[in-house]
Amino acid sequence: MSVVAGSGESRGVVIGVDIGTTSTKAVAYDTRGRQLATHSVGYPLDEPQPGYAEQDPQRILDAVLESIRVTVAELDRSVAGLSFGSAMHSLIGLDADGNPITPSITWADSRSSRQAERLRAVPSGLALHRRTGTPVHPMAPLPKLLWFAEQEPKLFERVSHWVGIKDWVLLRLCEVLVTDHSLASATGLMDIQQLEWDTEALAVAGITEEQLPQLVSTTTVLSGLTAEAAAATGLPEGIPVVVGAGDGPLANLGLGAVHPGMVACSIGTSGAMRVMVERPNVDPLGGVFCYALTEDRWVVGGAINNGGIVLHWAGEALAPELGAHAEPELLALAARAPVGSGGLIMLPYLLSERAPHWSALPRGAYVGLTHGHRREHLIRAALEGVCQQLAVVLASVRSAGNEVREIRASGGFARSGLWRQMLADVLGVPVSFPGGHEGSSFGAAVLGMQALGLITSIDVADDLVHIEETIRPDPAAAATYATLLPLFAELYDALVPTFTSLRRLAPNLPPEPTPTPPPM
Repeated sequence: MSVVAGSGESRGVVIGVDIGTTSTKAVAYDTRGRQLATHSVGYPLDEPQPGYAEQDPQRILDAVLESIRVTVAELDRSVAGLSFGSAMHSLIGLDADGNPITPSITWADSRSSRQAERLRAVPSGLALHRRTGTPVHPMAPLPKLLWFAEQEPKLFERVSHWVGIKDWVLLRLCEVLVTDHSLASATGLMDIQQLEWDTEALAVAGITEEQLPQLVSTTTVLSGLTAEAAAATGLPEGIPVVVGAGDGPLANLGLGAVHPGMVACSIGTSGAMRVMVERPNVDPLGGVFCYALTEDRWVVGGAINNGGIVLHWAGEALAPELGAHAEPELLALAARAPVGSGGLIMLPYLLSERAPHWSALPRGAYVGLTHGHRREHLIRAALEGVCQQLAVVLASVRSAGNEVREIRASGGFARSGLWRQMLADVLGVPVSFPGGHEGSSFGAAVLGMQALGLITSIDVADDLVHIEETIRPDPAAAATYATLLPLFAELYDALVPTFTSLRRLAPNLPPEPTPTPPPM
């Protein structure tokens, strides 16, 4: 691997490239945090069978190149370098020539549910979680590797290297096969204390260290773009490329939540709660993850599968006459219902759930439905359920011994005044909403600026982020939600036997209807 040292001589513009699940976005920033140019390119999430969620790696590479090329074309100044972030937990099998022989299996893929549950059921499963920081869940590459070994053994034997989507993109752009500590900490395969591939995890997965990329720091600077990649992006050959990190830790950085006790909350299609800490720390009960940003910055928290997707479902199921893009009308309906939705509770597990139970078993449920409830109650209860699930995750973060001093929130939901107030009320603490930044792409750019010597520390992100609004809880609403939250939390355990029976009966029942994907 060839690397170059950071230099303060460049002109201070870094392009942060965020490789997401539905699109790649490239954003150019200067060292004052100002956004100078941006472009995004979408791509589909393929679901060829129930439980599958995969993508074409070449389409994602093409999107990366196009997003960078258009962003560069919009700039009127030179670029110091590129810095990358990507969705976590992806898995791709490569042949000996570095060509994909599997799709990119995303975090949303649940085909390895049985492998994950089998591993979670033995003591070594929790030990793996504590050692690697990654919950044993079908989102993670470790159970995915078990699935390939058991269900596709011939293909499994053909794979020369197992990588993530960002690893493969960097291989194509820079001709080096590396993975950063951040993405590696989300595989279930790396010891987060030693920053080395975990011998026991590799044995469970049935692979060798030689089949994985070289582990490097998130601030590693590669020697630069190849001539072919430079021509495809409009950048000079050899321009520095910073390896970067996972989108979750980068989102904390992008919100300026860089100090211990600062929590980043995001609700997009899915959602997450992450608090910054200085040393790796895993909940002994296995309720939260621990992922790296740098060697002395880690995030502890939990992700949920069901965020904005719940509002999308509510529109289709409860108000189809409103058509697509009906968020304002749906939120107006929800606002007509009282706080607490008249005693109606929704478990929003439409896509099963992750934190803090890390199980593919649960399904959504309404509890407390009466003759008096109307669709505005059902819609509001769905939104409240998303916030209540985040509150359960936050409780797990605290129970793992982490201080929570400040919460900063972002995501598509933040455009709604109703949802902003609801989140503060359910969490019972003030929530701040930064403005003007693109989250993970800004985090990638800031990390790149430090790596290239353009800023002294990623801590400057706190100064670069402008807080647009801070919402304080309404005392009466917060009291209502505080009363309901224990009921919400205990419903999961109460319904596990029902969830188990439903899955057992599923082969003998009519198939589930195919969901309509949310708009990109």
